[in-house]
Amino acid sequence: MQLAKDVSRALRLGKRVLKRRQAYSQLRRLVEERGPLPEGGFRIGVYFADSDVNIYQMRQWYAPLQKLSERWPVLVLSRNASGARQLMRESGLAVEFVRRVTEIEQVLEQQRLDVILYVNQNTRNFQMMRYGQRWHVFINHGESDKMYMTSNQHQAYDFAFVAGDAARERLARALWNFDVDARTMSIGRPQTDHLEGAPPFTPDERTVVLYAPTWEGDRPAASYGSVASHGEALVRTLIGTGRHRVVYRPHPRSGVVDAEFGAANERIIAMIDAANRADPSAQHVYDTSARIGWQLSLPDVAICDISAMVYDRLATGRPLMVTRPVSAEAAVDEQGYLGVCEWLDAAETPRIAAVLDRVIGDDEARERLDTWSAHYFGDTTPGAPTRRFHGAIADLLERADAERARRGLA
Repeated sequence: MQLAKDVSRALRLGKRVLKRRQAYSQLRRLVEERGPLPEGGFRIGVYFADSDVNIYQMRQWYAPLQKLSERWPVLVLSRNASGARQLMRESGLAVEFVRRVTEIEQVLEQQRLDVILYVNQNTRNFQMMRYGQRWHVFINHGESDKMYMTSNQHQAYDFAFVAGDAARERLARALWNFDVDARTMSIGRPQTDHLEGAPPFTPDERTVVLYAPTWEGDRPAASYGSVASHGEALVRTLIGTGRHRVVYRPHPRSGVVDAEFGAANERIIAMIDAANRADPSAQHVYDTSARIGWQLSLPDVAICDISAMVYDRLATGRPLMVTRPVSAEAAVDEQGYLGVCEWLDAAETPRIAAVLDRVIGDDEARERLDTWSAHYFGDTTPGAPTRRFHGAIADLLERADAERARRGLA
């Protein structure tokens, strides 16, 4: 038994080593093909210390950062080879691989980088935050009422870009001695200005349902995932009606902690494949695309777990349901939108078709969506979030110039 475990462990280690070597080799070729970056060309940096496993945290920022680069070029500092390789392949942004701290210092000698943006709370962020004479800004990878959104790690950054009033109120309630007015800037959700792309099906009379569950979480308080509790019955029922089209977009980390959760995810994927083979006109979708656009704006109704997806959909003002966690230990903050949302209990999934008909046709629910969308995101008219994002960056660059002038820095 022990021998078998040792062999299995050795095989896993060998695969990781091989994957790492392949990533380094492929990354080296990409860097050689691109050539060196121009010195002094960047004032905006984005720091990403993770591998390609968490690349979804960067993907939602690609379009806003590309737009920002048209005015101020953006440089992504990537600490992991597989992450850097993926970013170079798909982000459309300038990427510098900085595996060692000394390499970070070399970049800082070549680039001014007055503003560093952070999309997550990776502990390696502190290896970048040690460098002063620049602003360190937490921009996160979504807006939600999850416990993650009120982490005391906000205190470590100079500023945080938040979506709107709901985020500011949430932080004010949760954190001690945190000056929300001075250290947060509301920018809305710039991603909503880039909800583009065409669906992989031809819209027809079918009701399109986005089911976008989160993963199982890494602690009881964050066990928001519904794949195992709601997902199978929900999808099975909807594909069986003949009048619904399911767009299934699971979290990329589904099953990394709980094998049964991952197995439920695989069964749903198999269900969708079987349904499409039985009836090609159904055109159900298992969506793994890198970018999200039409998936938020097109569906007639969305079903999401407590996650950033709820709030991304909320920003569109379109019909929405939130799955209620089955775990009593899941932390649910009902002081915001979750206190008035349309909840979906696991017991309701066998009659989900009737439930969705009610939600789609509920005028009062639509009015609530409009009210809460404004509370969370402010002005959501096209272009407004991007203008606020660029305005916040411009403000910080002006402050950086003033600080440098005051201190006699170049």
